[in-house]
Amino acid sequence: MGQQDPRLAELLCALSVALDVAMDQRPEKSIRSCLVATRLADRLGVPDKRTVYYATLLRHLGCTATAHEEAHLMGPRAGELRPQAEQTDTASFGESLALLRQVGRGTGVRRLQYVARTLKAGDDDILRAICEVGSMLAERLALGPAVVEALYQNLERWDGKGRPRGLVGGEIAIATRIAEVATQAVIYLDGAKLRQRQGSWLDPEVVAAYDDSLVADLDDIDVWEAVVDAEPQPWRRVADLDELARTFAYFVDLKSPYLFGHSTGVAALADQAAGLLGVSDDERAALRRAALLHDLGRVGVPTAVWERPGPLRRSDWEQVRLHPYQSGRILGRSAVLQPIAALAAAHHEKLDGSGYPRQVNGTELSTAARLLAAADCYQALTEDRPHRSAHSPVGAAEILLGQVTAGRLDAECVKAVLAVAGQQVPGHRLTRPAGLTEREVEVLRLVARGASNADVARELVVSRRTAEHHVQHIYGKIGVSTRAGAALFAMQHGLFTP
Repeated sequence: MGQQDPRLAELLCALSVALDVAMDQRPEKSIRSCLVATRLADRLGVPDKRTVYYATLLRHLGCTATAHEEAHLMGPRAGELRPQAEQTDTASFGESLALLRQVGRGTGVRRLQYVARTLKAGDDDILRAICEVGSMLAERLALGPAVVEALYQNLERWDGKGRPRGLVGGEIAIATRIAEVATQAVIYLDGAKLRQRQGSWLDPEVVAAYDDSLVADLDDIDVWEAVVDAEPQPWRRVADLDELARTFAYFVDLKSPYLFGHSTGVAALADQAAGLLGVSDDERAALRRAALLHDLGRVGVPTAVWERPGPLRRSDWEQVRLHPYQSGRILGRSAVLQPIAALAAAHHEKLDGSGYPRQVNGTELSTAARLLAAADCYQALTEDRPHRSAHSPVGAAEILLGQVTAGRLDAECVKAVLAVAGQQVPGHRLTRPAGLTEREVEVLRLVARGASNADVARELVVSRRTAEHHVQHIYGKIGVSTRAGAALFAMQHGLFTP
């Protein structure tokens, strides 16, 4: 691997800000927790500090997997409950009740419906999906089996009352146990709270090794620099930046079934269109990566906003208009990603200045920015949205050409995007991943988007028992156990594209 390849730690520290945003936490919570975890590992003499480092830094890598379900169960403000949920001791009736009291807040008479849904559903499926998807994404990042397993055990408890396996004590990976203590230490900045949970939620030995000196300097030092420096030697480097970007594209698009495959679809269109226009290899690579990461800021907007079936309210629009800015801000944290930050942030800008968030005009938009805007627009138009069905390729093309006539999109860039889209004609595929049949791919798409067995049966005109058999067989073939895991598998293998 070349010496000029960027350091993985620097890139993941930057992208971890997206995890903080998705969890509705203050920026740098993940890297602060990572720094405390490495300090704890030193005190405990843990030999595999690398696993501790990455398992803590990416602790919330699976958090977008259940955003759709959480909004359905707990109401449109479900995302705001995440900080409280993370602090809630589920073995404590009082703390669990306090969290339940916040379910459905602000929904008026519908609040009881949300509370009833939450009580009926429980949290097993949600917790399992978070762990499953987090570990699947870590596997894509090639972080090693120890990190993958530590993230799968992410929500286990020392007393065996955690999920997804109910592991007890030393059955839980030491990296997971340290990550939990470090995370709570950063949340509370007070060892007293950790000691209250010692031997129940938290590993007593790890808590015993902790004292408040481990967090005392967090507001005084450059935490970013400290945590990058704390990465165990030898430093990991990234040879394939596209693969890293693609993994975080999946992380973003899991936020809602309406977004599955969006970022990778935009990247494919923009990249191929850039090739038609003769864009240089370096500029083309930057565009491709910006396209994969252009929607990082989406994770900070409530899922209920993206899934609103009617017109967005003024307050909704304010959040939506800021998501490109948030994408640029996250990418700008890394010296490696900073060159594509402005490009990613410009994906909703228009030539006539009517776009957002900066309302710049055409003189400030590069060819790459114009291509990204055209690709994003076409891809979105050909996808289902809560307020409309997907446009046909012909219908989407007519809308894009209308945007050209109105002076909003660049004519040459639109022409290039439509040219490469026109080549994507559905055809017969001889093989499907994991030995899936075409019928099973059809079922997988439905299940990934949240269809129940009854929904699948109705859509495919089969019995519910047959539908259930299909689903179980598919899960077995692809090696997942949750809807979110199925969605990630489908995105990774391009199964949302005809």
